[in-house]
Formats: sequence, structure tokens, C-alpha cells
Amino acid sequence: MSRKFGALVVIFCMSLFLISPLVVAGTAHADQLADAIASAPKGTDPGQINDSAAPGFLGIPGAPSPNMIAGFLWAIWVGWIFSTVGAFGGIMSGVGHITVFGLADYGKTFKQTSPALNKMITDSIRVSNQWMVGLSAAVGSVNYYRMGRLVLPLGIALAIGSVSGSFLVPIITAGKISLKAYLGYFGLIVFVIGSFLFYETTPKGQAGKKEAKAAAKAFEDANISKCSTLSPEECGVQVQEWTFSRVRFSFYGVEFSFKPIIPVIGGFFIAGMASFLGIGGGFLFVPFLTSVAGLPMFLVAGTSSLTVFVGMVISVFTYMVIKGIPVFWPLVGVELVGIFVGSMIGPRTSKYIPEIWLKRLFVVLALYVGLRYTSKGFLGYSIVPPF
Repeated sequence: MSRKFGALVVIFCMSLFLISPLVVAGTAHADQLADAIASAPKGTDPGQINDSAAPGFLGIPGAPSPNMIAGFLWAIWVGWIFSTVGAFGGIMSGVGHITVFGLADYGKTFKQTSPALNKMITDSIRVSNQWMVGLSAAVGSVNYYRMGRLVLPLGIALAIGSVSGSFLVPIITAGKISLKAYLGYFGLIVFVIGSFLFYETTPKGQAGKKEAKAAAKAFEDANISKCSTLSPEECGVQVQEWTFSRVRFSFYGVEFSFKPIIPVIGGFFIAGMASFLGIGGGFLFVPFLTSVAGLPMFLVAGTSSLTVFVGMVISVFTYMVIKGIPVFWPLVGVELVGIFVGSMIGPRTSKYIPEIWLKRLFVVLALYVGLRYTSKGFLGYSIVPPF
């Protein structure tokens, strides 16, 4: 398969991803939302609907009205970070929706007065996150594939496993997760993964990753130090064997191999967890690709993007079409434009950042986000700013 043809396939899939929920999800979710609003008590106190107030998020009277300029700028950051490290797109989207725009604090007020509205706001945040990371993953997949930094067989194997996980979890959990529980589990899982990745940046954690370090060094020489002596045929991902039992490929002259069944199984569990949290799953795919598959970070972002994209197509469709979860299109539409801008920048800047600093960037974000949302979900307040 030529890289140009592969890029066209991803663009076509991205178009279907953007159009299908809009076409199929007609009035069903609007009726559910209207029923949830109607069932909430009326008044001006927290947990009540003020019918005389201007409509805000999801058209709810008195709900927060996110600033569209802030949404656009935040989305650029989200697109850049996801397309740079192959993770944290959904998590950073969640930080924006939960904290920057205050949607979580508003939704929590309905926990006792209108549980249906509380859970609908929670699910809307989850699927809004996934719209953002889905587009970023699609754009990143195209860019990284054209640059020879996407391991197509590995991405496909992970994607095959992710399809069932991305479908089953929304079916099981939509409408059943309270906002407080969502925040707590969101933070706890991110914190655990960040701690593990921190260990991998230590000398002991780096031991035994000779192939990944050699490939990363060759890539850095070619793109950062500008001293590569490799021929064009040795640069980028070169698939040498692709069967049901084994895949072999090289990257900048260093050979890697894996058994396809392992990423299929990994993709199932990772995608299921990602759908539960309402994120892309890159923060789980990155440790899998670096620790289990042994890839250098320069290959991780592109391969993770392809896998995340497939999972997001299934998950968004399931949330919106099958479960009827609404999103606030004025904000999401602006965010998608920002996501596209950031996702075009990320692949072009990441090649100038040394691998160890890409991983450290991942770790810092994971530890901060994990601490913030674990404490906010289980303690009721954040132990790190903003408090």
C-alpha cells in the first residue's frame, strides 16, 4: 500500500466519522435532553433550572456559556499535545470541558435534584472529548503515515481489538456514571500510568530497550543533529514481513518484530477503558507501545493516533446514535477547527524534540492531571491548582 493511498483512506474514514452521527442521530437525543431538563426542579438555587435565564451549555437555561475564543485556543493546545506524544488529547479535552469551562461543577449541582441531567452532562462531556481527539487522531495518522512514522500493521492490530471494547463500554455505562465517580476514576488511572512512565525515564527503566534507543538515536541524528548516513530506503518504517503469526519492520535501520495477537488483546482492554473515561486512550496506548512493543517515542504518536481514531469512530457513533447522547455543537464545532490547526503543527515540531523529553512531557502531564482529578473526585477538592 502506498503512503498516498493510505493517507486517502484515512481522510475518507475521517469524513465518515464527522458525518455519520450528524446524519443518523436525529431527534432522539433532543427528546432525552428535553425530558431531563423538564424533570429538574425550577428555581435559581444550585441544582435547579432557571427558565428565565439565557440558555447555555446544551441549551440548558442558566448553564455556563463557554467562551468560543478560549475553546478555539484550548483546542489548538489539545491537538498539538496529542499529535506530539500520541496521548492526552482526550484528557486535555476533559480538562477544558471539566475545569476551564466549568461544566463539571455545574453538572454536579444536579446530582441529587436531577440525576438524569447530571449523568447526561457527564456523558456529553465524555463524547465531546472524543470528538476532539478523534479528529486529532485522524489528522495525525495522515501526517505521520506520510512521514514514515506510523507502524501500520501494529496500528491495525490494536484497532481490531479496540473495536469491540469501544462498542461494549458505551452500551454498558451510558447514563449510569455519576460525575463524581467519573472524575475520581479518571484521575486515578491517569496518575498510575504517569507513575509507570516516570519509572521508564529512569536509568533502570531505560535498561533493556536497546532497539528502541538505537532507533531513536538514528532518528535524532537524521532530524535533530542532521548527521545521518542512512540511505533513503533505511529511513522511516519499512515493513518486511506481515503475517497472522508475526510482523517484522525496520525503522532507521533498526529491526523490530511482534506477534499480532498481543496488540489485538491489548487494544480490546485499552479501548474499553478509554470509552469508560470518555477519552481517546492514547495515555494507555503509549505505555503499551513503548513498554510492551518496545517502540521509540518517535513511532508511538503516529501508531497511537491510528488506533485511537478507529476507537473514536466506534465510541462516538455508539454514544450519539445508539445511546442518544447530545453534544453542544457551537463549542464542539469551534474546537474541531482548533484541533485541526494543532494537529497539523504537532507532527512537524515533534521530530525536533529529543525522545527523552517527549516522554518526560507525557509524565509531567500525567502526574498533574492524575493528582488533580483523583483528589477532586474522591476528596471533593483539588490538591493542586486550580483549587
